[in-house]
Amino acid sequence: MEQKRLGDLATYINGYAFKPEDRGKEGLPIIRIQDLTGNTYDLGFYNGDYPEKIEINDGDILISWSASLGVYIWNRGKALLNQHIFKVVFDKEEVNKQYFVFAVKYNLKEMGTKAHGATMKHIVKKDFDNTLVPFPTIEKQDVIAEILSKAAYIVDARKQELQKLDDLVRARFVEMFGDIRYEEKYQGIPLRRLCTTISGGTPSTKCSEYYEGNIPWISTVSLGPNYIDGSTAKGYITQEAIDNSATKLIPAGNILFGTRVGVGKSSINDVALCINQDIVAIVGIDKNRFNVLFIKYVLDTYQSYYDSIKKGATILGITGDDLKNTLIPVPPLELQNQFADFVKVVDKSKAAVQKALDQAQLLFDSLMQEYFG
Repeated sequence: MEQKRLGDLATYINGYAFKPEDRGKEGLPIIRIQDLTGNTYDLGFYNGDYPEKIEINDGDILISWSASLGVYIWNRGKALLNQHIFKVVFDKEEVNKQYFVFAVKYNLKEMGTKAHGATMKHIVKKDFDNTLVPFPTIEKQDVIAEILSKAAYIVDARKQELQKLDDLVRARFVEMFGDIRYEEKYQGIPLRRLCTTISGGTPSTKCSEYYEGNIPWISTVSLGPNYIDGSTAKGYITQEAIDNSATKLIPAGNILFGTRVGVGKSSINDVALCINQDIVAIVGIDKNRFNVLFIKYVLDTYQSYYDSIKKGATILGITGDDLKNTLIPVPPLELQNQFADFVKVVDKSKAAVQKALDQAQLLFDSLMQEYFG
């Protein structure tokens, strides 16, 4: 199949370098990379004259080429483009827009390996322009785009199913216990009075033999699901590694909580495992008064609060005292158990949906490889 350079398919217009003082509360939205990725809701507006070329409208293709690489189809109305984002103008070849999006998305990972910059990685324009993509006839592009769009739709639908199941559990929690951060339905007790916390650590990477064991050692990447085992471990370490480092062996059935990277993410460990320095284990909870899964969901409720109090010179996080001062309500144990039983039923449904999602993702990835690999 014929291949063409991305630079020969379209013109790529970079956004404008708006200054902080340009951002106000009236006018057209200024779209930054974080507004595309969903990492912020602090939208700024510009109310003044601007070059027509930086205006974007529904259906425009946008490519972020610095910090976070991505390709997007804009669908949120008229707005203005900030720097570090290209607007794609198809003025050189007849191209199916959706085909183009899939082609760029496939190549972004390799482009990332060529990114430049010590602090903010970015793609050099000539490297972007010189990237080759398969370029069949427009009729073939239409067919490929339709097939991939259907496969992507299935993947997205499965992800939405998982999100709705998570929303169902959160709604059930509020229904049973209220908004625990603001209501006084149940008296709150500081977490420090209910448990002991154990910090994690990292065995020396200079001793490769430490990482040749069978004890799971996890990072915050694993946290989030209600329960985790050793299958998502960052590595498997030896008893000697535990004896000679700050990491500790955490017995099964305790809460693991992210205090720095992945602040506020938590899981209950199904198996005994070790944790890195960004995690603390919450152990010693009185099972005659509390269901551990209930406390995990209480901590999840405080996620936005933990985000708001993060601090640090290089890596933002919360302190052990911040965590231990969290107020835990004390509803009847029977009610806590009812909620935990509900969560376990929903988790079974999530497992089935996750399996379907994995299959759909595998199909989509295979098709992308077939068409663009």
